[in-house]
Amino acid sequence: MNSFLHHVALAAPFFTLVFVGYLLMRFSGWPRSMSENLSQFVFSVLIPAMLFRLVSDYSKLPPVDARLMIAFFGGCLIVFAIGRLIAWKLFALDGVSQSVFALGGVFSNNVLLGLPLATAALGEAAIPSVALVIVFNALILWTLLTVSIEWARHGSFSVHGFAKTLRGVLTNPCVASIIAGLLVSATGRSLPTAVTVPLNLLAQAASPLAMIALGMGLAEYGLRGGWRISVTISAVKLILQPLVVWGLAEALGLPLMEKRVVVLLASMSLGANVYLMSRQFKVLEGPIASSLVLSTGLAALTTPLVMTLIDVALHAP
Repeated sequence: MNSFLHHVALAAPFFTLVFVGYLLMRFSGWPRSMSENLSQFVFSVLIPAMLFRLVSDYSKLPPVDARLMIAFFGGCLIVFAIGRLIAWKLFALDGVSQSVFALGGVFSNNVLLGLPLATAALGEAAIPSVALVIVFNALILWTLLTVSIEWARHGSFSVHGFAKTLRGVLTNPCVASIIAGLLVSATGRSLPTAVTVPLNLLAQAASPLAMIALGMGLAEYGLRGGWRISVTISAVKLILQPLVVWGLAEALGLPLMEKRVVVLLASMSLGANVYLMSRQFKVLEGPIASSLVLSTGLAALTTPLVMTLIDVALHAP
C-alpha cells in the first residue's frame, strides 16, 4: 500500500495539471485556438528543447540496453494482434476499424505524459531509454497501422505509404530534436552557456505546460458515443499492454531501469495521434475521442498500480 501511495503521489501533480487544463477550456470560455496554439508551442518548442538538452549529454548518461526495443515494440505487436481479434469478435468491425481500434490499444501518450512522468518517477537516468522509444514509436506503430489498413483494403503493402510515414516521422519536432542532440553528443563537446541556459529555462516549463495543454485538448474531445468500444480500448491500453510488455521485459532479462521505463510508457493513456488517424480514415472517431478522455483519467490510478506491482515483484522472495 505504501508503494502504491508513493507512486500516486508522484503522478498526482501531473494529472492535477491535466485536470486544470481541462477545467480552463471547459469553463473559461476561451476559444479553441488557445488549446491548439499552446499544444503547438509545447510540441514544437518546449518538448524538443527539453529532449535536445538531455540527449545532447547522451554520452555522459548511463548506457541503454537496446533490447528494450524488443520488449516495448514486441509487446505492441502482440497487443495490436489481440486488439484486432477483439474488434472483430466482440464488435464485428471491418478491417480498417479493427486496425484503428488495435492502434488505440498500443499507441501511448509518450511525449506529453510519458516523458514528464518517467523523469519525475525514475530520474534523468531514464531519459535515454525514453528517447529511444520516442524516436521509433511513431515510425514503427504508424507503419504497422498503414500495413494493417492497406492489407485490409487491398491485400498488399504500399511502399508509398511507408515513405510517407517515414517522412512524417523524420520531420516530427521531437524526433528531429533527439537526432540533433545525438549528433551534438557524438562530438563530445559541451554546448556554450548562451545556449544551455535558455534551453534549461524552456525545459523547465515543458512538463507543466505539457500537462495543461493535454488537459485543454481533452476538453475538446468530450465523452461521445460508442462507450463499450471506448471502455474496451482503454482496458487493452491500460491493463493488457503494460502486462504484455512487462512479461517480455522479464523474459529478456532487461536491467531494472529499462524494465521500469518500458512498462511505465506502456501504461500511459492513448496518444492523440490515434484520434487523428481515426479522423483520417473516418472510422471510430467518437469511441477513440472518448477513449482519450477515459484512459487519461484512469491512468492516474492504473499507472501507479502497475509501477507498484513491479516494485512488489522485484522485492518478492
